[in-house]
Amino acid sequence: MPLISKTSHPQTPAIQRIAIQGERGSNSHMAALAMLGAVEVVPCSVSAEVIQAVLLKAVDGAVLPIENSLHGSVAEHYDLLLEYPVRIDRESLLRIRHNLIVAPGVRMAGIHSVLSHPVALSQCRHYLATLDRVHALPFYDTAGSVKHIMEKGLRDTAGVAPELAAKEYGAEILVAGIEDHTENYTRFHLLQRADAPRPGGLKQANKLSVAFALQHRPGTLVAALQRLAEAGVDLTKIESRPVPGKPWEYVFYVDFRFTDAANADAALLALKKDCSMVKELGRYAAA
Repeated sequence: MPLISKTSHPQTPAIQRIAIQGERGSNSHMAALAMLGAVEVVPCSVSAEVIQAVLLKAVDGAVLPIENSLHGSVAEHYDLLLEYPVRIDRESLLRIRHNLIVAPGVRMAGIHSVLSHPVALSQCRHYLATLDRVHALPFYDTAGSVKHIMEKGLRDTAGVAPELAAKEYGAEILVAGIEDHTENYTRFHLLQRADAPRPGGLKQANKLSVAFALQHRPGTLVAALQRLAEAGVDLTKIESRPVPGKPWEYVFYVDFRFTDAANADAALLALKKDCSMVKELGRYAAA
């Protein structure tokens, strides 16, 4: 898949600095450019640091992955959405392509190690198994593996990372598209502070994400889902996460499609009848 141009989408004037988890050149970096154009990307070590940058107004927003079509949901990011006053304003889908990336001039015969994030390595398992006498080693970040190779001048090591990482650090793609499955997509959210003005130019919202906790009586989950069905919304995802400090209690995260704002409001009101907590996480246009 060719790299999406930085000018594919006009930049929203209010959004100029975007925090991501991971290094420049990562899939999150690519998703930010695809959604917002030529914004300044601020890399952060961990996701909690991304959220803090948003809340402290060090950045105008953040782009974080929420779900991969092969690996599943990013549980930590659901927890952060519930805990902090942030809002989902947009979502996008990015096809994930993994590439074997090396320092310029390095050839396959000289490679003894391959570095990348464990999820990326697992998604390229079949290809990596074909390499003789090459060890796959986990690293903290996909793009970070390429950054490390170039900074250390490693000529016996390759990284598995997006195309943008090679461009960002002056490396070369030795083998493109080494992922086991071509139908590999990650869904990303654009997050802002809950009290921030909504950026201009957004498409009309038709999807809502909400977190809720249930009252402790039999059949409450069935009742809650039935109320959503009766409200006429289309449930597209449900996820559960344990409540810290309360064994065997859960928070449920739901995405649903709605026809208009009144339809969404009615669904939320109906949901509150069976729930001890309801938090709207954002309304946005479905990708």
